[in-house]
Amino acid sequence: MHKKNTFLQKLKAWVNGEDTLLHADEYIAKRKQPQPKQWLRSPSVEKIKSNRALYSFLCVLVAMVFITIMMVVVSELPTFGNASNPGNNEVMERYLEKGIEETGAINFVAGMILDYRAFDTFGESNVLFLAVICVLMLLRRDSKNISAAEEKEIAEDEALDAVDHKSILQVGAKYLSPVIILYGIYVILNGHLSPGGGFSGGSIVGGGLILYAAAFGHQSVQRFLNFRTFTWISVGCLLTYFACKSYSFFTGANHVGYTIPKGIPGHILSAGFILPLNICVGLIVACTMYGFYALFTKGDI
Repeated sequence: MHKKNTFLQKLKAWVNGEDTLLHADEYIAKRKQPQPKQWLRSPSVEKIKSNRALYSFLCVLVAMVFITIMMVVVSELPTFGNASNPGNNEVMERYLEKGIEETGAINFVAGMILDYRAFDTFGESNVLFLAVICVLMLLRRDSKNISAAEEKEIAEDEALDAVDHKSILQVGAKYLSPVIILYGIYVILNGHLSPGGGFSGGSIVGGGLILYAAAFGHQSVQRFLNFRTFTWISVGCLLTYFACKSYSFFTGANHVGYTIPKGIPGHILSAGFILPLNICVGLIVACTMYGFYALFTKGDI
């Protein structure tokens, strides 16, 4: 059998729950066994760790260095509320005076977060995606990382959910979920025209999916939003976002040398890339909300 020597092979084995991932009982039994002394390659590091006084002093020293750096940076910041601050004159005036001309969005907030500060929004979307990936690796129910007793308990819970009709909840979800999801889509599509956008609209859509899953079970949602669909939507939206804003990484925030059609301000098809970016962000947020709910309640998407 080929040994798992490379980092990618070990990582794949760990994700798949193979021999590198111990169950809780095996982990506890291993912890109770006497562990042999593991000598570090660097004797100096081991010597420092053995000297608790020196080790504590170095920890405090490193912490004080970082605290000092942060305090110096904060002390150099301009005074909050000062009229001469860039945030109170140049930046604000630029957004208000040239926001519609440069972004095409009537909603200045949407123009700011999806055009002027699109880098930050792209990072926030990646943070959501990475958070779901981490929770997925830790909590997803799989035959390789779940015991027979836990599988039996999950099966009993699913049987009880199937017997429990939840009449009031199901009737309410039957009529409210489509309205909630439809309103969330409206908020996403009109984010560049009115208050709203991808984050708020995606949260509304995610809430509608959670309500539907709580009433009719996860299997009903998995008919149109399973793990494969969830993966394709998340990855596809992030790649689309990057493709739409990749020119900004090379031309700067003002998009020098590139003219993206802005359309007629106030029309649904306007504001350049802000509309598709809102759609991408909304889908990522909706999938993230439902993904967290599904993983924490049932351990599967």
